[in-house]
Amino acid sequence: MRIRGPVEATAVVLGGIVLACVFTLPYIFQFTNAGRLDTNDGRWSIWVVAWVSHALTTDPSQLFRANIFYPHTNALAFSEGNFVQGLIGAPVWALTSNPYTTHNVVFLFAFTQSFVATYYLVRRLTGDWRTAVVCGVMYAFCPFAFVRQAHIQLLMIGFLPWCMLAWHRLLDRTTIARAVELGLVMALTGLACAYYGIFAGGMISFAAIWFGVTRRRWKDASYWLPIGVAAVTCIGAIAPFFLPYLEMQGATGFERPLDGQYSANLGAWLSSSSWAHRWWYPYLTRPTESIFPGILAIVLGVAGARVALRGQHRDTAWYYLILALFTFWLTLGPAAGLYTLLYKTVPVFSFLRAPSRAGIVVTLCLVVLAAPAIAAIIRHRGANLAFATLLALVTADLYRAPLRMRAAPPLPTAYTALASQPKAPVIELPYWATSIEFHRHAEYMLSSTMHWQPLINGYSDHIPQDFRDQAPVLAGFPSREAFAALEPLGARYAVVHLNLMNRDNRDNIVRRLDHEFADYLRPIVREGDVWLYEITGWPR
Repeated sequence: MRIRGPVEATAVVLGGIVLACVFTLPYIFQFTNAGRLDTNDGRWSIWVVAWVSHALTTDPSQLFRANIFYPHTNALAFSEGNFVQGLIGAPVWALTSNPYTTHNVVFLFAFTQSFVATYYLVRRLTGDWRTAVVCGVMYAFCPFAFVRQAHIQLLMIGFLPWCMLAWHRLLDRTTIARAVELGLVMALTGLACAYYGIFAGGMISFAAIWFGVTRRRWKDASYWLPIGVAAVTCIGAIAPFFLPYLEMQGATGFERPLDGQYSANLGAWLSSSSWAHRWWYPYLTRPTESIFPGILAIVLGVAGARVALRGQHRDTAWYYLILALFTFWLTLGPAAGLYTLLYKTVPVFSFLRAPSRAGIVVTLCLVVLAAPAIAAIIRHRGANLAFATLLALVTADLYRAPLRMRAAPPLPTAYTALASQPKAPVIELPYWATSIEFHRHAEYMLSSTMHWQPLINGYSDHIPQDFRDQAPVLAGFPSREAFAALEPLGARYAVVHLNLMNRDNRDNIVRRLDHEFADYLRPIVREGDVWLYEITGWPR
């Protein structure tokens, strides 16, 4: 069944936008000044989209020189780059310079694109638009996505069905053009989320072998050549972005440990924040994650698999069924064996720490397997009524809104003043100095989107060892030891957040600012609870 033209595409995209707005309330009403500010991962997420958008619209050559962990020159490589998200947000950033608006556009894009990609994947496999709509809702708004609200990269689940759509297009007609299409989609997947790029690579590799055997094309050069072209296209497109990560890994020895901390257990597979499911959460035994696919995804997925395995395209059904089972095994982590094998044999797995996140692939497989059952229900029960009933049931099964949001606080005068100063390194205080507190530097990072001065502070997946070593010293600023550590860095500004200190610490730092080290610090802003100083000298 050919995918139809622009009228259908327009309707699908607009429908996806409306659904995204409804399922993510109140985002559409707090679009310009709110986000997941109750968590520092949420603040980091807003910062990273703003940084990439800013770099792409000013000087793309500086993309990896993120304004954190100064003087490190490739600080963006300490975590997910979110390159695709920044590209999507770049026009919004160029027009608004608003980190919240930029991030929230990308946030709604993620849900919309997930719906659209799943719609067209199922549309191609079944030919029925009603089935495609139900499956699109079932996947795009699954519980997995809402638990990742604070992690923009993990919301990019729509690239996985897009990869499978590109694969099925290539399988139907193995041309070089469609091979390039598949390679580019896989590259975009990896640039949107490293986890999903690795998952997509595994899905397509398995698909190439599976369908090569089941369709008796494993000796056919015209089958393997386009697949090779797709692989070369993907690697060529992603390599320039991946090399800084390899350099960082070589320089720091960065590697995720092989442990079971982020593996799934039975509780994880039953955990969900959707209103229809959360009532049973207190009865779960220590869930390590939240990856429940949804009641209807499971029920209809099992029913649809039984239908599909007796149908014309049994090899396709078997592919998604086997993929779901193996991925479920993978989510169980090192103790189950499969993840340990892949960690020791596939180099990119050393970048991952959460095998449980592969649970989204299981959800995608269940949704695709559910399609034949949904199509059969719609066909035999009266198309419009059955479609409306199924859509209502899926919505009731998955609905989670209102999502957690918090309005941004007023911007302190210190930051607007800092934006007008010459570019130079900044230290913000309190300087959180213990591992359990490092995440609190994300608050300073988010505020830095107003001035983009280089920060000595920072928070990321990887915390550089020199940052860890210097943190206890810098936490004492202003002190002679802290001045001595900052002088080689050329630090010029200090932002002091008195509102983040207890009374004793506040009195102590004010005394040192006003008396002991007053000769070396020039006040620029002393309004409210956030003060800005220029470092004018170095005590000996």
